[in-house]
Amino acid sequence: MGNTFFFSWEPALMVWLQSHLGAFGLTLASIFSMFGEEMATILVLGVCYWGVHKELGKFIGRNACVAMVANPMIKNVFLRLRPYMVCPEVKCLKPVDPSADIMDVAAQGYSFPSGHSSGSVANFTSIGVFLKKKWATVLAVLIPLLVGVSRFCVGVHFPTDVLFGWALGLCVVLLVPFFQKKFEKRWVFYLILLLLALPGWFYCKTNDYFNSFGMMAGFFAGDLFEERFVKFKNTKCWWKVVLRVLCGGSIYFGLNYLLKLPFSSAFLSSETFLAHLVRSLRYGVLLFLLVGVYPLAFDRLGKK
Repeated sequence: MGNTFFFSWEPALMVWLQSHLGAFGLTLASIFSMFGEEMATILVLGVCYWGVHKELGKFIGRNACVAMVANPMIKNVFLRLRPYMVCPEVKCLKPVDPSADIMDVAAQGYSFPSGHSSGSVANFTSIGVFLKKKWATVLAVLIPLLVGVSRFCVGVHFPTDVLFGWALGLCVVLLVPFFQKKFEKRWVFYLILLLLALPGWFYCKTNDYFNSFGMMAGFFAGDLFEERFVKFKNTKCWWKVVLRVLCGGSIYFGLNYLLKLPFSSAFLSSETFLAHLVRSLRYGVLLFLLVGVYPLAFDRLGKK
């Protein structure tokens, strides 16, 4: 179930691009698309937060979490089906969830706006806004541009999905820090953001919202916990940065797997309230441990 609306030039442009893409072009589009995915976010956050610049990591994390939640909340209002679902001439060259049927809307998500586009802006434009350096500004523009174009090249988004995704990410990067400055206590600001995201529980049907809500709650709680009880220091030692990122990534994927074990795959993929709650709790616990608790081990890791 979903809606179909697009400009006539959009599928025509996508078909033309796909016909000229070739094997090398598809490889490039797939690589560029990866910069808007989960692994890229983990890597960017890991290097910045755990490694070289904790405050930059928190800045990116806040923006990324808000963008991740806002995107599916908008998607579940417009319910725009993906291009290949409504335009047979458009091919799906890189599905969002390769393990699921490409026509499964719950797994593949809706199309408008592009989550990869808004997420890449939230991640990389945050770096440019925070550091205010020339190389960071180039990064802030170039990577989201490549990510966005790659999304309609591989057939999973209309060009207008990408345009609105960029706009959403930019609004988040500019507005979240602006409004945060209005609150003396950070926990109050976090609580307001969670309350603003809460209505999605009543109408969102896709997994990406519940994943993102849990991640946002876990990141916020972990940030507050770290600030009060941990207060770890960044390092300029390259091997310590690599060690922290590798260990953190291993914990992320390992815990994500372990937290699924008590539940059947049929239950986790169901659209029941309880399944959605378990999904959000799983990601919430995961982010809280990584952001708040895992840094307690840094002194010991460094000595080892």
